[in-house]
Amino acid sequence: MLLLSLFLLSCLPSAEASNVGDSLIVGIQSTKTTAIRPLEPKERDIVSIYDLLYDGLVTIDDNYLPQPNLAESWESNSSGNTWTFRLRKGVTFSDGSPLTAQDVVATLQYILDRANDEAATDHGYYVNLKYFVSSVSAKDEQTVVIKTKRKYWGILYAMTFPILPAEHVQSDNPPGTGAYVVTNFQPASYIWLQANENWWQTRPKVKEITVVCHATPGDVVESYEYARVDTIFTRSIAAAQHKSGSASLAMDYRTNQLEVLLMNHSAEPLGSLNVRKAIRYAIDVDKLANSIYMGMVDRTDTPVIPGTWMYNDTLSSYFATDIEAAKKLLEEDGWYDSNEDGFLDRVNSKGELETLSLTLHVYEEPDNNVRLEVANSIAASLAVVGIDCTVSTITFAAMDEKLTAGAFDLALAAYAMDVCPDYGFMLMSGNTGNYVRYRSTAMTDLCKELRTCMDQGSYTHTLHRIQTKFAEDCPFICLYYRSGTVLTRRMYTTVRDVRELELLRGIDTFHED
Repeated sequence: MLLLSLFLLSCLPSAEASNVGDSLIVGIQSTKTTAIRPLEPKERDIVSIYDLLYDGLVTIDDNYLPQPNLAESWESNSSGNTWTFRLRKGVTFSDGSPLTAQDVVATLQYILDRANDEAATDHGYYVNLKYFVSSVSAKDEQTVVIKTKRKYWGILYAMTFPILPAEHVQSDNPPGTGAYVVTNFQPASYIWLQANENWWQTRPKVKEITVVCHATPGDVVESYEYARVDTIFTRSIAAAQHKSGSASLAMDYRTNQLEVLLMNHSAEPLGSLNVRKAIRYAIDVDKLANSIYMGMVDRTDTPVIPGTWMYNDTLSSYFATDIEAAKKLLEEDGWYDSNEDGFLDRVNSKGELETLSLTLHVYEEPDNNVRLEVANSIAASLAVVGIDCTVSTITFAAMDEKLTAGAFDLALAAYAMDVCPDYGFMLMSGNTGNYVRYRSTAMTDLCKELRTCMDQGSYTHTLHRIQTKFAEDCPFICLYYRSGTVLTRRMYTTVRDVRELELLRGIDTFHED
């Protein structure tokens, strides 16, 4: 039936974009997922499918704020290190069994055990929970008590992990509390979802979703071009050509991939704030975003998600492109083109003339062939202000080694950002993600302060101060969050914040009217 449906659909001419009916065919990239394991997703697109099958205690709304989901309410104690979550009554899993506090405890304990297993090579997708949670217990059938490692409002963002029945936390295709259930799954071929008869909310009008798996990003786009699927998720720049078609609706979405230019403070002359700021002034990030990425990025000057309540939008003067300002800062550090070869130089402590030369390391992703182009453009921009920059393409593994060892000058790389808006891992002195060896007592103190905030107001205030300090110290350069596009012939959602890992969010409540 599936193959016949796909064949018939492929023979139809493109139609005008319209609202979804009672079914949808979605194309994704998936070759590694051999079992439905929501706590251990293997691929990016699969997480958006899991989002329809499983719910967390908390959900994140269009304003990027935590809202009740399976937990109808929560509260913390006076010291802020114990949180009590009260579950909704009447919620059942797709097999009809009731949701209880013991299910939450078993799910979270499984995640923590794996995350803390020193012998394990893979600590799981939700490994970051170990930094938040010290213990979990059930007070009664409807009440979960979570003791945290710190007094912290941000813990709510970590409570979005999928809840499974206690006896099925290690099972394939476990029952969930989400809007849909998997009724048929053929790895690397298709996943067939049907509306969950036992869902705790109003039954979705879209009764079935067929997910067709493809081997490569190009295959996904081709499948859409030939109308074999209604909807695709793609980060391919080639998909931009479909955005203006009358038969397609395009929804841009933000990914969690923050592209950055890392500058190693322990490598001369990048320990100088003047040099780092000069590099920042020299690079036209808007040009990179528009000419190379074709606008398929979300520009940001700080690690914080742009366009949200968290973002400090008063700092634009720090990040403007200014070639003359860059040259002036370098002159202040004693860099001149004394031999008129086009590059700056100065006499070092040994009395030798040294050129301002840097190596920019870059790695390519299988589905991203433009990062090298960005690196070459950055090198050209640095040459304009007199910096001799050589681009070196290396493997991802080699890049990881260089970043960990601090054996680099410049590196064009990306952070996979967590759902929790906390940037201490990359900014606090000595932390694992602080590859640039940035050291600031003031910044470390601000990050620690953020981790004691117990409400949105204080959290916002502290985040804004962190971003101001980031602008002043220029530890590294934030370029943009990568974005992607949902291309669809059938509109299925009205959510404002379309974001990676939740790309079908809203289909369960969508109404044609």
